Amino acid sequence: MSPSFTDSLIKWTLAAFLVLVFAFLYMPIVHILFASLSTRPNFPYPPEFNVASYVRLSTNTVYQSAFLNSLLLASCTAVLSTVLGFLATVGVLRFAGKRALIYAIFFAAPLFVSEILLGISSMALYYMLFELQGNMLTAIIANAVHCFSFCFLIMAAMLYKYDWRMNEAAIVCGASPLRSFFEVMLPITWPGIMGSLITAFVLSLNGLDVSFYLLGATPTMPSVAWGALRYGVKPELYALSSLINIIVFAMIIALLVAIRLKRKAV
Repeated sequence: MSPSFTDSLIKWTLAAFLVLVFAFLYMPIVHILFASLSTRPNFPYPPEFNVASYVRLSTNTVYQSAFLNSLLLASCTAVLSTVLGFLATVGVLRFAGKRALIYAIFFAAPLFVSEILLGISSMALYYMLFELQGNMLTAIIANAVHCFSFCFLIMAAMLYKYDWRMNEAAIVCGASPLRSFFEVMLPITWPGIMGSLITAFVLSLNGLDVSFYLLGATPTMPSVAWGALRYGVKPELYALSSLINIIVFAMIIALLVAIRLKRKAV
């Protein structure tokens, strides 16, 4: 075989493998979208499109309440996790010195704790020690503990090669620490911050184990979907799942577009 033929064969083999991998990953999402738009949600092929499930979703108060609760939980968890992750990363990389690795291992430790164990232990802690019943606040805190480690690692990857002398130079030139952050550090690190926000948002939006033990009867999207399995999944749940997938993909695409535009501007 000629080298060019071998290179072409390897190229097309890798391309075919990549297509299979993406099909394996995204076919369930495409299936849910078809099911939400089909008159036969159990097997929507060939699709017969209609929007009846979306119309019924607009009047289903249970799913609407679950979606709003999940949105509130995910938004607050994402903000809290990202802020704590950013502060922890700055502390470890800027001020920890030789003990940075020890602190990094400590902050990444929640990654190795089962979500079920985290949910049960959080419930026991808040109820037995603080005498707090499960509510949205305790669920946000517990989810933030789980998402914090992901945010910390994302921010650590972003700030690992950050030149801290730029902040010092800005302060020497008369800028306050807050102004130094917004005008020097934030324009460089915002992709990592947005990535942390999106990651924590998606994890807490789809998480069942932690929220289940801390919210009780308060419905969220994962708990409603879990309960629906006992009676059969309704098309409205497919519609709501499709809307959530669209929102998540839109956030990711918006982040990628913003990064590309920022690079072109620079």
